[in-house]
Amino acid sequence: MQASQGRNVGLGLALASAFSFGGSGVAAKPLIEAGLDPLHVVWLRVTGAALVMLPVAWRHRSLLVRRPALLAGFGLLAVAGVQACYFAAISRIPVGVALLVEYLAPALVLGWVRFVQRRPVTRAAAIGVVLAVGGLASVVEIWSGLSFDVLGLVLALGAACCQVGYFVLSDQGGDTDDAPDPIGVIAYGLLIGSVLLTLVARPWGMDWSVLGGSADMNGTDVPAGLLLGWIVLVATVIAYVTGVISVRKLSPQVAGVVACLEAVIATVLAWVLLGEHLSAPQIAGGAVVLVGAFIAQSSAPKEPSGPVAGGDGHPLPVQETPVQDATLQETPVPEMTFQETPVQEATLQGMPVQETPVDEAAAPESELSAARTAP
Repeated sequence: MQASQGRNVGLGLALASAFSFGGSGVAAKPLIEAGLDPLHVVWLRVTGAALVMLPVAWRHRSLLVRRPALLAGFGLLAVAGVQACYFAAISRIPVGVALLVEYLAPALVLGWVRFVQRRPVTRAAAIGVVLAVGGLASVVEIWSGLSFDVLGLVLALGAACCQVGYFVLSDQGGDTDDAPDPIGVIAYGLLIGSVLLTLVARPWGMDWSVLGGSADMNGTDVPAGLLLGWIVLVATVIAYVTGVISVRKLSPQVAGVVACLEAVIATVLAWVLLGEHLSAPQIAGGAVVLVGAFIAQSSAPKEPSGPVAGGDGHPLPVQETPVQDATLQETPVPEMTFQETPVQEATLQGMPVQETPVDEAAAPESELSAARTAP
């Protein structure tokens, strides 16, 4: 029961993370159209989230000594690497192609688990990956704008590899007694990623006046500060926190497939908020992604939860046996029989109790005294 509840909680957190990450593009696109460079939006996103998580980083400052390599890897791959490679890729190849290549990460995670960690991979998880990637190809409509650019594809593949690092590092040490706190890992990952992105994005050349105005969202003027707040708090802080904890409760391969829903959520939100309508293949592809994610998350083995009530509400047989044994062990039947039997025998035979050596050894001193003084 506890394992099933933990898996359900992990699935809920993974869906929340997918929704949060998927909403980043809807808020970022109006800012980019208002005049901000994509890399500047990424820098604002990561740096703002790092400032929000700064008190958490101070509280878990012991991680700098305990797990410096984990923090550096998370900041380099899971934060800076994914963002920088993806935005660099979409500058050279279509967004749909870059997104599809990036979300090959679940298949790469399965390869990591199978060939590097040498752990078995269920057939259901593999089928879920195939369905999710195939459905994602329909969601992004890969056939609508495919162009072959070697460097762009390499950058998109780099984003996929960095996303593998995100899932693997999120699960690092999760099953040990001294597991690092996931919130602390996220806080330092954002700080390190902010420093690295500062060197790439060079925010000192950014047009800061855009943040003081408004941005157009499908004909509606929305304050740029509100959009930035959504990107920082929801699409980054909440997205990373729920995502990392979901990996701990599920597994890297299962959480990776569920993360494919980010593209579906992003497409649906763009349809609702930005007026970018979905075609029939995109709707069908989204349904296939959902099916693949469900198959993958249901492939986690269910551990026994111990003796619990059966499906009809009655206790299982294995639960009754220990209770009966304990009751029999607590009942002093042998002692009572041993004390009562000599008295009965002595009464039937008419023999004085004090002449029976067994009675003296078995009966208490108070009973012997009473027998000797009896008339």
